[in-house]
Amino acid sequence: MPSALFTPLRLRSLTLPNRIVVSPMCQYSARDGAATDWHLIHLGHLALGGAGLVMVEATAVEPRGRITPGCLGLWDDATEAALARVVRAIREWSGAALGIQLAHAGRKGSSREPWGGGALIPPAEGGWEPVAPSALPITPAEPAPRALRREELPALAEAFARAAERAARIGFDALELHCAHGYLLHEFLSPVANRRDDEFGGPLANRMRFPLEVFAAVRRAWPQDRPLGVRVSATDWVEGGWTLDDTVAFARALRELGCDWVDCSSGGVSPEQKVALGPGYQVPFAARVRAEAGIATMAVGLITEPREAEEIVASGKADLVALARGMLWNPRWAWHAAAALGAEVAAPRQYWRAPPRGAAGAFGKITQGQR
Repeated sequence: MPSALFTPLRLRSLTLPNRIVVSPMCQYSARDGAATDWHLIHLGHLALGGAGLVMVEATAVEPRGRITPGCLGLWDDATEAALARVVRAIREWSGAALGIQLAHAGRKGSSREPWGGGALIPPAEGGWEPVAPSALPITPAEPAPRALRREELPALAEAFARAAERAARIGFDALELHCAHGYLLHEFLSPVANRRDDEFGGPLANRMRFPLEVFAAVRRAWPQDRPLGVRVSATDWVEGGWTLDDTVAFARALRELGCDWVDCSSGGVSPEQKVALGPGYQVPFAARVRAEAGIATMAVGLITEPREAEEIVASGKADLVALARGMLWNPRWAWHAAAALGAEVAAPRQYWRAPPRGAAGAFGKITQGQR
């Protein structure tokens, strides 16, 4: 039987050769939001590994939307030009589809890099004042973020839309809106972080309002023939927080606005979360959203083995499988998956002689007749 993982998938005008995705991974290596040579090296070598779609890390739509001072941004001509340089170089040598994830850190902004401890950086030490739906700190030990005023929200939605226009000019094939992991749009969704008493807080419909407005603005700005997805935290893993039922309702609303996939992650909004970790622990979220919301889904989280990924797609639990840390550990994961599943995968001709004896079929016909 042909491999389900290596079956093409069409999303609007984009056809992916397989269902393997390199997940967005923050690198904390930008300068004033601008991509550097690190991004060229990091994304370039991942784009040679055979995945159908390579996603660029969470990219802030304004300076205060960065998680750390080293986070990538796309808000002006300088940040656009720096990222365009990376994309041009990858396009010259790789046929992988390229996507980008647009984000705003919200109350998680102005933080130190993980290797620096991750704590809040006060303005006096080079940080900035984070903003959020409500003036609720992540932990009691940190200062509260500034609650966004109602009149500020249209400009924020516009910042997402303008970043989408820049991403389209650069030539990205796909775009994902980050509504997960405790960042701004997730903060609006979750009652853990949103205690507003206006039309953007309280009942589920109100808490979904601003993220849906942002999605609609981005969908209008992003070319209609290019796919647009959303990453969600399917559950907060916190009593009284955002739930999988809420996620299904949100996914249905997104589908009506023209969303093409929902990337089902979880958690991140509270240090009180209690996560049931294990291989494929988030796959049931993708399966339920796909079944009940009628939308394509992406499964993520501790998926490491090719046959595990194959079963997820073949059984209809998700349409795409995304790996992050697994791709850093093994950037040629897709090659090895193709060899294990008897499938074919693209590889640069400079590497055609790489497969060991017995695994050459992973590269399919392109290896035939090579000396």
